[in-house]
Amino acid sequence: MALNKFIPEIWSARLLVSLKKALVYGQEGVVNRDYEGEIRQMGDTVRINSIGPITVGTYAKNTDIGDPQTLTDAQAVLTIDQAKYFNFQVDDIDRAQQNPKVMDAAMQEAAYALRDAADQYIARLGVAAGNAIGSDAAPKEVDKTNAYELLVDLAVLLTDAKVPTEGRWVVVPPWFYGTLLKDDRFIDASKAGTTEGLRNGQVGMAAGFTVLQSHNVPNTNGTKYKIIAGHPIAISYAEQINKVEAYRPEKRFADAVKGLHLYGAKLVRPEAIAVLTANKKSA
Repeated sequence: MALNKFIPEIWSARLLVSLKKALVYGQEGVVNRDYEGEIRQMGDTVRINSIGPITVGTYAKNTDIGDPQTLTDAQAVLTIDQAKYFNFQVDDIDRAQQNPKVMDAAMQEAAYALRDAADQYIARLGVAAGNAIGSDAAPKEVDKTNAYELLVDLAVLLTDAKVPTEGRWVVVPPWFYGTLLKDDRFIDASKAGTTEGLRNGQVGMAAGFTVLQSHNVPNTNGTKYKIIAGHPIAISYAEQINKVEAYRPEKRFADAVKGLHLYGAKLVRPEAIAVLTANKKSA
């Protein structure tokens, strides 16, 4: 691939599509991208306003009503504060032997690496939510007799917090998914009536949740897994591919490509997240 034939716009678009298709925690339906457009156009931060509850009074005929309520508000700041890059080269000898497909494969690997870093970053945001079952000091031991019940308990926490029931999700590690498969109450995605429009990592339905499987569920050395359940209103996410450039390294006979991925996320509604700290029960 000659350097003067490299088109940065094509590579940039391909990379961004790969990121959106492969994310589990960062995909539409798990997080929201409500403020992404504003950040891209106006700068690297956006202040998100929220309005407090409105008081309702009882009206009595021919009686003055009370003074108007002064509204209270709060602000959350979503900041593009994460910057990850890739920078690789393909030697001219390798290129001649393997043809230009090697560069395409390398770009796919770069997209995967950036996606994985962003996915883990978003996953960690939900761990601090206040709605919790179990803890690091006392994680719940999970087997086929209680896995489904624990998801029900997560659903109750969200319902008590007045979180909408439509659109709820939970992300589980592979071992937890395998445990759910042993319970007839778990509905496999292939038996849910349709496989169209399934989210990345979606494996079924349980306790009112779309169940998603991920290797990026936060854990401590294979224990104390933070199984996060929530609703898309909880976390806002924004990203942009800032730069993708091709160049010839001065001291090498090679084509090189480097790219910069900027992103940020904010837990704007902690009450819309519930977390189960769990261990796989020993045999």
